Amino acid sequence: MSSSNKPHYEADVSKVDYDEGNNRWTFKPRGLSIIWGNDRRYWNLPDQSSSDEKPAELVQVCWLEVTGTTNKSLKEGKYKIKFEVSKKTDAYGWDGCPVFMMAKLGKKGRYRWSKIDLSKVGTDKSPVTSDFDIDVKGTEDNKLYFGLYEVWTGKWKGGLQIHQAIVEEVKP
Repeated sequence: MSSSNKPHYEADVSKVDYDEGNNRWTFKPRGLSIIWGNDRRYWNLPDQSSSDEKPAELVQVCWLEVTGTTNKSLKEGKYKIKFEVSKKTDAYGWDGCPVFMMAKLGKKGRYRWSKIDLSKVGTDKSPVTSDFDIDVKGTEDNKLYFGLYEVWTGKWKGGLQIHQAIVEEVKP
């Protein structure tokens, strides 16, 4: 286990970049919260000092929960969430494994979700997206809470690499 007493990794907000010109949020691996992320038996996270190009690497878990939160409200518009992922050649446990991408606006918002098939992800970095858009209207609390989840089967899986997550406005 890492030097932390907490088994779960909490996101480092300095690893989240907001491009105001393109209205796009980019979450590097350390910009995401990862359940069991501080325990090297389950995850290998890039070192704090390493390049932001290194992915978070899932060693093995039976509870997948990787989440992100924008640190301020989204502007009005429609948004799409995308995770850029790959799998190692020895990845296992993804066939028939129901992974869900979920998102909500505001602390009290209702989650929207879509099923994501990670069994077809290869060793090259590729995007996985939800089949829904987040429609942001002019309300007070428009922080976005989103993530990848597989917490229902208890099935062990490993070999997934998370390169980054992106939240971007869908241009009309």
